[in-house]
Amino acid sequence: MNRLPLLAALVFFTTAVLSPARTLVHAGLLIDGVSATPKKAMTVVVDGDRITAVQAGYTAPAAGDTVIDLTSATVMPGWIDTHVHLDYVQSATTYSERFTMNPGDYALRAAFNARKTLLAGFTTVRNLGDTENSTIALRNAIAAGWVVGPRIYTAGKTIATTGGHADWTNGASRKLMGDPGPLDSVINGPDEARKAVRQHYKEGVDLIKITATGGVLDLSANGQNAQFTPEEMRALVETAHEYGLKVAAHAHGTEGMKRAVEAGVDSIEHGTFMTDEVVALMKQHGTYYVPTLSAGRWVMEKARVPGFLPAIVVPKALMIGPIMQGTFQRAYQAGVKIAFGTDQGVAAHGDNALEFVYMVEAGMPPMQAIQCATLEAAKLIGVEKSLGTVEAGKFADLTAVPGDVLADIKLVSKVSFVMKGGVVYRP
Repeated sequence: MNRLPLLAALVFFTTAVLSPARTLVHAGLLIDGVSATPKKAMTVVVDGDRITAVQAGYTAPAAGDTVIDLTSATVMPGWIDTHVHLDYVQSATTYSERFTMNPGDYALRAAFNARKTLLAGFTTVRNLGDTENSTIALRNAIAAGWVVGPRIYTAGKTIATTGGHADWTNGASRKLMGDPGPLDSVINGPDEARKAVRQHYKEGVDLIKITATGGVLDLSANGQNAQFTPEEMRALVETAHEYGLKVAAHAHGTEGMKRAVEAGVDSIEHGTFMTDEVVALMKQHGTYYVPTLSAGRWVMEKARVPGFLPAIVVPKALMIGPIMQGTFQRAYQAGVKIAFGTDQGVAAHGDNALEFVYMVEAGMPPMQAIQCATLEAAKLIGVEKSLGTVEAGKFADLTAVPGDVLADIKLVSKVSFVMKGGVVYRP
């Protein structure tokens, strides 16, 4: 008896049963995050949570395959915002919330904003500062499938000095102020700096965020002063890197930026008063710049609304906001590495994509702006092997907008499709 036909049929049947159905995304225009020009009429093949192939033309489906028709859209890698605060919403009541809100309140608000962020096209975010580690819990909940939101890489609580930009007791009465220390993310001296970083590692952060200078929205007069000594800065960065953690440095003022870059931080956030000397240092050290133009515009607008911001904050907002776009222009023209970041939580969650518009208005071509939010952002986080481009083997994270986004960058605010890890969240 010839068993070969029977065996062949059995192999075919078994293969057909065991082979999972694929999803075929037919893209009219594909920006893959790698190429300098878009590709027309492409198919992205998704199997499970990964991209398995990117093919020219519109691949015909096999039995059981699902086709997603985006032939009139621009398809891109899922966008990455490298500077958000998911549990924070700046408002006229912000400064009293710390006396009324509990850790659970912050975590639930972060979950609400995470969903808005994902539906706006951002499949990955870097959360740079939260309250009571709310976004560590949220990151874990999203990964477990309990909550809908983007992938989160979180710094937990921001590390500051006494009275510094992220010392949460600023502006409180002496009775409530106390003397927070390393366990509260407030340090003085290199030893406390090391202890704070190690505590963060113990708590499960993905990176470290520090306030290298003063800031706009805290209740202090100076938004530019350096807030860590060079010795403290080196201790922070060296310890973080020893533990495999990157360091993001909030910095508006020049001296604080210099100290941060020379100490080896991985990114400068905001960078408002960036000088030619700082530009040269950043290029020398390979430091990324995260512009947060959205935050600059927002605080400038709100500073003109009587009573919205505290009186001590208003002059800082009016001064710093207008400077940020000019800084971005100079840094871009000088060739500083740039990653997309908004500082949402200051501006409204879900409006993250407006940053693309501001970057283009400041002189960056649309393709480069998109690459800042895809491949460059993935490189900054350190996940470029799995995110940031549309290539076989990468996570199936896709964002699409109707029409040609390179011809009209404002289409970024009209996201029509979002896939994260092969799951469609915005059909």
